[in-house]
Amino acid sequence: MGILKLRKNKKFSYTPRYYDDKGQGNPFEIKHKFDDYRKSVGGNTGLKSKINNALDELKNNPDKEVNRRVLIIAAVLILVFLFIIDFDLSIFFSK
Repeated sequence: MGILKLRKNKKFSYTPRYYDDKGQGNPFEIKHKFDDYRKSVGGNTGLKSKINNALDELKNNPDKEVNRRVLIIAAVLILVFLFIIDFDLSIFFSK
């Protein structure tokens, strides 16, 4: 076993005795319940495509209150951070 090599996980072809597949898919597949409705969840894509998918979800969200709430929370957190590091906000205002 090499120093930099990672060990592969073992795969077993196990099917339960009383498993009845009625279009539900694999019962052992780990999947989030909202994956079908989101574009940003998926394969390994580049950083640019991930950001574009997240912005598309933000723009095409039917619930606009959620977008506003997220922006308000982000603004409050940024202001708290600036307060903690003693940032002088007066540089943005002219005298």
